[in-house]
Amino acid sequence: MITKWTTALRYKPYQEWSKQELIDIKQKIDQSHWRLGYHIQPSTGLLNDPNGFSYFNNQWHLFYQSFPYGAVHGLKSWAHLTSDDLVHWQDHGPALLPGDAQDSHGAYSGSAIPVGDKLFMMYTGNVRDENWIRHPKQDGAWMDKDNQIKKISTPLIENPKPGYTDHFRDPQIIKHEDTYYCLIGGRRADDTGHVLVYQAPEVTGPWSYKTELKFTDKDCGYMIECPNLLFVNNRPVLMFCPQGIEQDVLQYSNVYPNAVVIGEDFDWETFSFINPSAIANLDEGFDVYATHGFNAPDGRALAVSWVGLPDTTYPSDEEGWANCFSLVKELKIKDDHLYQIPVVENNQLVKETLNSKEITPQAKLSFKLGASLVGSITLKTELNEELQIILDTTNGKILVDRTNAGVPFATDFGTTRSTKVTAGKEIQADLYLDNTVFELYVNGGRKVITGRIFPQGKQFFVESENIEVKKVILDKIY
Repeated sequence: MITKWTTALRYKPYQEWSKQELIDIKQKIDQSHWRLGYHIQPSTGLLNDPNGFSYFNNQWHLFYQSFPYGAVHGLKSWAHLTSDDLVHWQDHGPALLPGDAQDSHGAYSGSAIPVGDKLFMMYTGNVRDENWIRHPKQDGAWMDKDNQIKKISTPLIENPKPGYTDHFRDPQIIKHEDTYYCLIGGRRADDTGHVLVYQAPEVTGPWSYKTELKFTDKDCGYMIECPNLLFVNNRPVLMFCPQGIEQDVLQYSNVYPNAVVIGEDFDWETFSFINPSAIANLDEGFDVYATHGFNAPDGRALAVSWVGLPDTTYPSDEEGWANCFSLVKELKIKDDHLYQIPVVENNQLVKETLNSKEITPQAKLSFKLGASLVGSITLKTELNEELQIILDTTNGKILVDRTNAGVPFATDFGTTRSTKVTAGKEIQADLYLDNTVFELYVNGGRKVITGRIFPQGKQFFVESENIEVKKVILDKIY
């Protein structure tokens, strides 16, 4: 295993890596007991931003930012996943490969949309010159029904708009009526973050600047990454990652937040949210970023989150792999609040209901706590590592504590997370555990708390106080 990642190694062309090097990485990963049973994870190396979530050729398609040779950020490609049910995913490996003039130093994040009998992908090409100065390109590619990809050699958008820096990336392509639009995260020369909107009559262009997306009057920090606009109950929802946003605009505990804004309506001419909500956290947990979604042809708004964070080292890095995705979630709006709910297809994972305290590393726990009570759920291993969840309906608060849940990491940002719920009312929750990742869905998905843990123990036990827990074993499919 490589222990010192130089720039030359990180950007070594894929064809120069030997097959044996990849085999060696896989052999080490096969020894890991931190691998997951039903969440998407990389076969080797780094997984980060989800890209190109779409429905095409009677299948669900999902891509992810990949560096297959180590758990570091290097020469990025898009790895390709397909599914018939949003639960079982087949990993086709690297699909959109870097190395051409328009993406010489990486095929970075983007999106996809079906056009005719092909899937069109729009992504950021990372290009560096001899002085290592970045020149971002917004590029295109076509995938046919045989999953064969052909890149467009000329960038769709050659340079950032004047007045913006080289932090100009993550295009999301959408269509409204007869026009294509793309949203691009950007950083102005004055070090403020914005979302730029471009438009074109065809996906291949010509693309021209339209406006900035208007969704808040607050300062969004110095950079916005991964802007993602979709419509839930016909209302606009923007999921985005504002880096450097002030705490008086959005209270968050992670290195960077994944945020959300909901509008009452949307003005397509000015690209403005009408009566936008305050900026809120999309997830109240430890490790969610770069959530990516789209309006599916079956009428649902679907999303998937990267369970990982930029500038963060995870214990599994030493084994040659890093990060995972959340379950695929359906988005709904109730009472002007965004709900995230694991898609109903996940019900097929259920194997059996248990009455014992002992559970497998793949499980779903359902529980509720009545009004004016304090209760807790604790997941322990045989080594007394524990993940504790404290529910307080009297004061309307939920606390998740991973302080002693295994190998510590990212401790500079704290080892607890808390969120508020309505005081004096019952709390209902579902906890999905998959060995080293957990997703806690509170009150039907009104709040979500997601995080990673890295216990060295291999068996879990459930302890509870004032709470009755239904324990369900879930299928291990990977």
